[in-house]
Amino acid sequence: MYNTGVILQIQATYNQLTRAEKKVADYVLQNKTGVLYMSITDLADACEVGDASVYRFCRTLGLQGYQEFKMKLSLSLSEDEERRDPSGEDDDEETLAYRVMGMHMNAIRESYMLIDHNMFDTVVQMMEAARRIFFFGVGDSLLTAEEARNKFLRITGKVICISDPHMQSMAVSTATEEDLIIIISYSGATKDNIHVANEAKKAGVRIAVITHFRKSPLTAYSDAVLLCGAEESPLEGGSMSAKMGQLYLIDLLFQEYYARNYKECRENNEKTSKAVVEKLF
Repeated sequence: MYNTGVILQIQATYNQLTRAEKKVADYVLQNKTGVLYMSITDLADACEVGDASVYRFCRTLGLQGYQEFKMKLSLSLSEDEERRDPSGEDDDEETLAYRVMGMHMNAIRESYMLIDHNMFDTVVQMMEAARRIFFFGVGDSLLTAEEARNKFLRITGKVICISDPHMQSMAVSTATEEDLIIIISYSGATKDNIHVANEAKKAGVRIAVITHFRKSPLTAYSDAVLLCGAEESPLEGGSMSAKMGQLYLIDLLFQEYYARNYKECRENNEKTSKAVVEKLF
């Protein structure tokens, strides 16, 4: 069954689906490409069903969950595209360079246009008030979380980044309402992130999220949400464009935090710079 195109799977199992699952199937069949860029909550809302119905729909198809469903859908559409355009001609180097530059610039531009300035201000205020700031991510988003830690460590000693998801959960279980967790997740649907957010809520910890989807399982736990641009299909997971959008927001938070706490940040920046100056030739 795994080698069968997911579109054919939907058509073959349609009569076995419940009424709610058929709503999901109908929407997917009519909006194949658009679904690739939707969170599970977005799709559920579009079909006027619950998240659980979308999940059951995926399970009925013999899949582990929504992310595997999107992966198989993306593969099916890619195969269709190859059949329509089998030439396989690549861009020349100059065209490729221009196209990649455009994708990265668009990611930053979209992130700028998605900024909710009241929400942005809320995140900065939470960072200022926090005793400790944890940057968390999984997979490629962990790289962005580590970059955020590295950047803020130059101006404040209260930032922490833990790479192991189990250690993340342990850390938030002993955190308090004086702490802040910033979770970076493009999809907002990674189980490890959601588990950490759930544990943080139990502990009363404030949660900010940097993600692409306004409504997702992760944002349901958040106190503030910042949206990053760049649409990413399942086959483009960890794309540089998605990171560009995330890093743009991290840099904005850094610049604003620095400006609001200029004296302290300037002093700390000088200290951290002096601490490594002897390591440079």
